[in-house]
Amino acid sequence: MTALAMDNHWLPFTPNRDFHDEPKLFSRAQGVFYYTPDGREVLDGSSGLFTTPAGHGRKEIAEAVYKQMLELDFVSSFQRSHPKAFEAAERVARLTPDGLDRIFFCNSGSEAVDTAMKIALAYHRARGQSSRTLFVSRERAYHGVGFGGVALSGLVNNRRTFGPGLPNTVHMRHTHLKDVRFVKGEPEQGADLADDLERLVQLHGAENIAACFVEPIAGSTGTLVPPKGYLKRLREICDKHGILLVFDEVITGFGRTGHAFAAQSFGVKPDVITMAKAITNGVQPMSAVAVHRRIHQTVVEESPNPKEVIEFFHGYTWSAHPAACAAAIAAIDIYERERLFERANQMSAYFLEGLFSLKDIPVVTDIRGYGMMGGVDVAPLAVPGARGHALQKKLYDNGLHIKTTGDCGVIAPPFTFATDHVDRFVDVMRKTLTAL
Repeated sequence: MTALAMDNHWLPFTPNRDFHDEPKLFSRAQGVFYYTPDGREVLDGSSGLFTTPAGHGRKEIAEAVYKQMLELDFVSSFQRSHPKAFEAAERVARLTPDGLDRIFFCNSGSEAVDTAMKIALAYHRARGQSSRTLFVSRERAYHGVGFGGVALSGLVNNRRTFGPGLPNTVHMRHTHLKDVRFVKGEPEQGADLADDLERLVQLHGAENIAACFVEPIAGSTGTLVPPKGYLKRLREICDKHGILLVFDEVITGFGRTGHAFAAQSFGVKPDVITMAKAITNGVQPMSAVAVHRRIHQTVVEESPNPKEVIEFFHGYTWSAHPAACAAAIAAIDIYERERLFERANQMSAYFLEGLFSLKDIPVVTDIRGYGMMGGVDVAPLAVPGARGHALQKKLYDNGLHIKTTGDCGVIAPPFTFATDHVDRFVDVMRKTLTAL
């Protein structure tokens, strides 16, 4: 790549000057591997970006997209639709918890979160409680890059450059307790942190709070697994005060925790679920919001306006794009036919055992994990995030791709990993972390 060839593309979430000095490129992918332009094999330890749990190069999805684009390349979802939009919604609704079967399609996790915020406001307005405009989220949360998602997010670098985003957003504490380290699965301590929501109710008034947004497992910040009983307690408080509970499952959705959604893994049913990434196995941009039918009924079916009036004034040009719907249907076919959610559940123990075997390395300060997700913290240098950045670059050189956030490596292997892939992953991680 010449300097001229690289000048025009401005990379997101990337130190562009550093990247131009040392470009890290992939030119193709197959199965659980990426390949560099010179043909070097790189194990995919993060399923792309949590997007590709069925592995790369799935011809079934590519062929479904190709066929759909020749048959119907685009139709607006404003006042029109197409059969695959309804089929895709029905297939998603089969996987979601009972009752969360009204599906609104978007194109990214950020859009799904902003849509869920609007749905919450529309719901309370429709039931005569328009004072409910406040949103509750958590520190160390990530809910995308729209101004709504930035407001909800609790990662300082997402807020530092652009300000706090939308007003009327408050934050509970995160659940990463300093004295609870190297815990596999749900920590025993910390469920009482859910009572932060009760305190915010007492401060702001339940009549002013629309929804509480949480990631069941906080993903991008480093796989923060909820303490036992924490999500259940949030559900109880929301029920007590008429607050909607929204699970952001953009990362945990579609099998990452061993069930279709983390809501099912933890046995807690939210009112709304946002999803994206793996909905198409990463082949096409797509996201969705699954809404409990009672919310849909309140907003749409019980609207006092004439039936010709739009009940929910919101949408995107690319909502339910035909190619994306075809990709989602084909991806769900693969998940179900190959029983990949069950495979993830079965592979989890071996994966987590390998991951936690790294805890003896001096630079490693904490490891967390659940299902096919893991987080490895490394001791920071003088500049926070510098060691994490060096880690992901060196891993690329050593043949492993993972995501890092600050000084944490976030691991989310494809569900098609075999034990030898886990062993290879652990070997490269050990070699690279030891060298740090």
